[in-house]
Amino acid sequence: VPQGPPMDSSKKVDLKLIIIGALGVGKTSLLHQYVHKTFYEDYRTTLGASILTKVVAVDNTPLKLQIWDTGGQERFRSMVSTFYKGSDGCMLAFDVTDRESFESLENWRDDFLEKVIPRELDFPMVVLGNKIDICDRQVSEELASAWCKDKAIPYFEVSAKNGVNVAQAFETLAKQALLT
Repeated sequence: VPQGPPMDSSKKVDLKLIIIGALGVGKTSLLHQYVHKTFYEDYRTTLGASILTKVVAVDNTPLKLQIWDTGGQERFRSMVSTFYKGSDGCMLAFDVTDRESFESLENWRDDFLEKVIPRELDFPMVVLGNKIDICDRQVSEELASAWCKDKAIPYFEVSAKNGVNVAQAFETLAKQALLT
């Protein structure tokens, strides 16, 4: 296997990514799958926010990703929005087996964009449709793709349980965040 150029560690870039979305869509599980490559089955509501870090190489540049996992409960909404500040990228997550979680994406996105100043229309975002490993779908890939296409946001169908597309989604967001 040919080796690429050595990573230039002097160019370490830190990116703050945040994952938001309704309660129970699997935000914590997605992060654990990405950072630790394990499925985090222990379901406990995230209170406020917790932070995971991962160093990845994007185009031979080591990037330290600081990923903020946020609570989806309505009563944490105002607290969670204080964590948006300084974000370089945002992941919007919903559960493909829960139509309501998909329908609330618009509110999560608007809330986020409202709090991120200056309001950039092309703020780096990706949408994750989680739990594709469960056959009881309520949101079709077509519906979610169309919503994302309309807003020019990349869409990923993912499974925190078996890791499908999880790393690709995070890396796409990191690359977008680097470009802005």
